[in-house]
Parts: sequence; C-alpha cells; structure tokens
Amino acid sequence: MRRAPLPVRDGLNPTRLRLPDGGSWATVAEFLSARFPADATRVREKVTAGEVVDGAGTAITEATPYAAGRFVYLYRDPPVEERVPFEIDVLHRDEHLLVVDKPHFLATTPRGSWVAETALVRLRRELDLPELSPAHRLDRLTAGVLVFTVHAGARRAYQSLFDARRVDKEYEAVARHAPGMRFPREVRSRIVKERGVLQAREVPGEVNALSRVELLGTDAGLGRYRLLPRTGKTHQLRVHMNSLGLPILGDNLYPTAYDVAPQDYSSPLQLLARAVEFDDPYTGRRTRFVSARNLAAWRHSTPGPR
Repeated sequence: MRRAPLPVRDGLNPTRLRLPDGGSWATVAEFLSARFPADATRVREKVTAGEVVDGAGTAITEATPYAAGRFVYLYRDPPVEERVPFEIDVLHRDEHLLVVDKPHFLATTPRGSWVAETALVRLRRELDLPELSPAHRLDRLTAGVLVFTVHAGARRAYQSLFDARRVDKEYEAVARHAPGMRFPREVRSRIVKERGVLQAREVPGEVNALSRVELLGTDAGLGRYRLLPRTGKTHQLRVHMNSLGLPILGDNLYPTAYDVAPQDYSSPLQLLARAVEFDDPYTGRRTRFVSARNLAAWRHSTPGPR
C-alpha cells in the first residue's frame, strides 16, 4: 500500500483522495471545495496553511492545476462524537504487540460516524503510539481480544498470520438452549456479503465458511456456546448461529434487522472473542491471549482457561 506523505496526527491518519477522471475543475482546490461542500471554508484554510499535499509531500496551493489520477492527502476535522462509556483493558504489551480486551460498542478502526471513538484512535492517543495498527478486526458490537502491532516494522509479520488463518480464534456466545440439538457440531455453508447490504446471507454453492459450535452449559433456557471459526467471513458466527435457529442474544441483524440508537448500550450483542492463539513470528513460541470479560446474559460466565 502507498505510504502516506503525512504522519499520523492526534491519532488519526490523513485522508487520501484520488482525483477522479473526467473532472471539469481547473484546480485541486476547486475539486476539494466541491468534494466537501459543507467543509469548503476549512478545506481552503488547510490549502492556505500548506496542510494539503500530493503523493510526494509537495504542498497543494490555490493555483495547483487539477490532474486526474493524482493522489492528494489532507487531515479532515473529525466529527463531534459522544464518548462510548466503556474502557479498553490492556492484556499484553511488548516491543512488537499490544493486545487489548475491547468492550462492546467500540469500533476497531474509524468508520462512518465513529472516528475518535474507536479502539485504534483511543489507544494511539492514550499510549502515544502513532504507528499502532490492527493485526485483525472485531465488529463494533463484539467484545474481546484484539491484537495490534506497535510499530510499522511488525505489521506484516502479524497481519500475515491472520490473513493466512494461522491464528486459532475462540469465541463465546449466549443464545437460547435447544434441548434436542446435539453438540458439538460443525456448520458449513457459503456466505456472501454484498456491499451496502447490512446482512450477510447463506447461498447455494461451494462452502466458504466453517464453524465448530460447542455447548459449554445451560441455565434458565439459555445456552453458553464456544464458537471456533475455521474461516473468517463477515458476520460468520452470527449467521451460523442464526442458521441453527439459535440467534445470539442482542443481535440486531439476525434473524431480522432492526435499528438501535447509536447511544443505546442497553442490550449488547452476547458475543465475545474469548481468546486468540498463534506461534509468535519473532520468538517462535506458542502464544495465547484470553479475555477477562464476561457476557452479561450469562450470570455464571467466567473467563476461559489460559
């Protein structure tokens, strides 16, 4: 990936824009004003201050001509966000890795309405780690173990472990108990997720998603399940539990999508990334990190064994 000519500032990466083909703008500044009409004044101020640059780091001026295909970089003013009222717990930190226990409702990286109120930006700011980068991601609504690399030199080594599926992941979930259903069992299907569609769905065709589901205990009509994904499709565990007729408690997408207000924290998704385990690429040692969180719907829940 192309390296940004601007550094991380206040925990945030610069925005990268490709100047589109077929534009009628005479200058880059005109394009930026049209691209961000609500922020046109601030964008012009950034141009004047020399805070908008091209791929070589050269400042864009009011007179810089428009050239289709060129990349420009600038810092966008982050939106005003209400703080997500849950804290991130650090499980491990060394020269290469930062492993945290992410709470429900906190996104991993900036997206949509959440920019500063994300695990990445919070941790960069609080720990003064501007090169911090996620080795993988958890959904905003999923809590648990999340692995970051501390410096740019370590990114490839750890991210490649996740990309190559050389990381064993263990999740826990709470859903209703189905007395007649036998466990453990494997769920195999083909899952597709279309851009712009909230729900992923199972379709006929070659299997691309595999999950093992184990029942850890039952209580008052609920089951506590261990989920072991063998693949990593979007929403895979939520889709597979729903396909068993056991949608995860608090799931606002499966089986039926419904809206939840952004600041409604009353019914967290009962899905927890309990543990990750892998051979460390630097030391070669088998390494396991375990969440200390519990799922609120399971009153007897305790952290899994380390």
